[in-house]
Amino acid sequence: MSTAETNTTYAAEPPVRLEWARHAPEVYKAMVRLDSAARKGLDARLYELVKIRASQLNHCAFCLDMHTKDALAAGESVERIVQLGAWEESRHFYTEKELAAIELTDAVTVLTDGFVPDEVYERAAKQFEEPELAQLIAAIAVINAWNRFGVTCRMTPGHYTPGQHG
Repeated sequence: MSTAETNTTYAAEPPVRLEWARHAPEVYKAMVRLDSAARKGLDARLYELVKIRASQLNHCAFCLDMHTKDALAAGESVERIVQLGAWEESRHFYTEKELAAIELTDAVTVLTDGFVPDEVYERAAKQFEEPELAQLIAAIAVINAWNRFGVTCRMTPGHYTPGQHG
């Protein structure tokens, strides 16, 4: 660390509101099993991109910390992770399959219109065989559930080590 970094005072870390996993251990265990089942058959890097993107949209700092670290550990590049927040302007960083997954993640995560547009679903259906598409939809649903626990309980980012929960 440089001298300038050691003299920097950061904002205080907010306290966790509720250690929900400790108070609802059966729910936590079920979520871990669901997450494990949802990831089966999906490319690890694609899986992490989906998790990061949903967590960006849901403002879940804990999950952003976790899945960014896991993506890097899975071989994802910093550049592609950084550009994910502006993927529509950075399409050239991703494959058509990844773009379809990211676009589907946006649509499933932000249901403000009350539905996933047919054209978004159809683009994903062209890129993924039905079993893989079913797994992708499950992975998107699961990260959205995790995000709701993380945001509501104010789980604190910054302490996760890659692979710690996997």
